[in-house]
Amino acid sequence: MKLSTKGRYGVAAMYDLALHHGQGPISLKSVAQRQGISEHYLEQLMGTLRKAGFVKSVRGAQGGYTLTKEPTAISVGDIIRIMEGPIAPVDCLLSDAVDNEYCERACACVTRNVWAKVRDSISSVLDSITLADLCQGEDPIKE
Repeated sequence: MKLSTKGRYGVAAMYDLALHHGQGPISLKSVAQRQGISEHYLEQLMGTLRKAGFVKSVRGAQGGYTLTKEPTAISVGDIIRIMEGPIAPVDCLLSDAVDNEYCERACACVTRNVWAKVRDSISSVLDSITLADLCQGEDPIKE
């Protein structure tokens, strides 16, 4: 599974908003400069995040974007799913094994459980890291 720039930049933009949470609306231009993301591309990403209810926009000279939830309530997994869609290393995990629209052998596939464990592990890690963790520089994954 490889994340696109959409997912990676979405996390970076949300991290930036979390760093400035409580300071009022943050302009796209300032987020774009700090994170090294095209302002035009960032505008598209923010549209997706706004529709999902994770950010709100404020118009005007002092306008910009703010988080709609506390940084402790937004996980990296939440953002990745919004930006990329379901976390699944193979398409057959996108539907039940019975009547699987992606693979007629899903019920009898010996490797499907392997890919499900990979999906579950990735989800567990991404869901365990919040924006607040990123802002505090904590490494929530201790080896």
